[in-house]
Amino acid sequence: MPVLAILLSANTFAQGGSTGINAASSELSSYVDPLSDLILIIGGVVGLVGGVIVFVKWNSGDQNINKEIMSWGGSCLFLALVSQIIKAFFGV
Repeated sequence: MPVLAILLSANTFAQGGSTGINAASSELSSYVDPLSDLILIIGGVVGLVGGVIVFVKWNSGDQNINKEIMSWGGSCLFLALVSQIIKAFFGV
């Protein structure tokens, strides 16, 4: 009789684990959209700041602004891609 009680209780505990994992997965998925929107907003701010910095350097007569354009543009592109990759990874 005690063996039967142990087997039945082990089956009950296993169901609680999968329920907890499913709840954690759904809760984590609820954070994906706001997080990706925040990353896109940060990318927009980085793009605006980089555009202003490149414009100021260009108007001051600096001829070698290619490195600045590539670094600021690459940062903006990276942040835009990361937000889409996060959505694709979590299937949202």
